[in-house]
Amino acid sequence: MRLVIVTGMSGSGKNEALKFFEDNGYYCVDNLPIPLILTFAEFLTQKADQSEVSNFALSVDIRSGHLDEMEDVLAGLEEKGFPYEILFLETDDSTLIRRYKETRRNHPMNEKKSIIHGINKEREELAFLKEKADCIIDTSNLLVRDLRMELEKIFIQNKDYKNLFITILSFGFKHGIPSDCDLVFDVRFLPNPYYESDLRDKTGNDAEVRDFVLNSEVTTTFIDKLCDMMKFLIPNYIKEGKNQLVIGIGCTGGHHRSVTIARKLFEELEKCDEYGLKLSHRDINR
Repeated sequence: MRLVIVTGMSGSGKNEALKFFEDNGYYCVDNLPIPLILTFAEFLTQKADQSEVSNFALSVDIRSGHLDEMEDVLAGLEEKGFPYEILFLETDDSTLIRRYKETRRNHPMNEKKSIIHGINKEREELAFLKEKADCIIDTSNLLVRDLRMELEKIFIQNKDYKNLFITILSFGFKHGIPSDCDLVFDVRFLPNPYYESDLRDKTGNDAEVRDFVLNSEVTTTFIDKLCDMMKFLIPNYIKEGKNQLVIGIGCTGGHHRSVTIARKLFEELEKCDEYGLKLSHRDINR
C-alpha cells in the first residue's frame, strides 16, 4: 500500500498532480479535512485485503484547515506504522503572481491585500511540510507534460530523485539574458555557422550545424570542462537544498552554437536520472 500526501503552494500544480495519480490507478482525495486523515488511513488498513486499489493520494493545503494539526497527524501515522510520502510542489513568487494574474483569481490567503502577501503567508504556514517532504518539485519552469514526466519517474518507475530540477536554456545575447538563469555560459567564442551560407538558415537541431560546431578542438575542450563543472556543482546544489537550477547557454542569436552546446550538455546530464531535466531553446525561432 502506498499513500502520497500532495501539498505545496497554491498555483504550483497540485490539481495536475492529482490528475496524474488518478490516471495511474491511485485513489485520490482532494482537500480532505486534516482531522479525518488518520481515520481515513485506519479505514484503508482495515480494507487493505478487500480492496483492489492499493495506492492513494491525498491533497493537503491551506484549504484543509489548521495546518499545525498536520504535525499530530503525521506523528499518528508513524506511530501506527502507516507508511506515507510527502510530495511538495514549489513555485517561485514571480511565476505564482503571473499565474494568478493570468487566471484572474485571488490567492486564498491574500486577505484583501496583495497577491504577494498571500504567497508569503502561505509559505510560512507550509514551511514545516516542505521540511518533511520526501520529494520537492519546483514547477516554475515546467509545463504540465514536464510535471507528469517527473511524477512518472518518481512514483511509477520508482527512480531515485534528489529534489532538483534542471532546465538547460539556450538563448541569444542580442535578445537579452534570461532573468531566471542561475548560471550563464557565453559560447560566442566557438566556431560560428552563421558565416557559412549553407548553414545560416539552419539551427543547432540540424546535424550539419552540430557537426560544424562540435568538430572543433576548442568546442571539445569547452564541453569537457563544462560537464566536469556541472558534475561538481550539481551534487553540491542538491546538498544545499536547491530545488531548481536554470543553466543558460548563450550565443549571438540563439540559433546555432547555444542550441548545439545546450543539446550536448543535456545529453551528458541525461545519463544521470536522479534529478529532473528539461531542454529549452528560447530564441531558436526568432
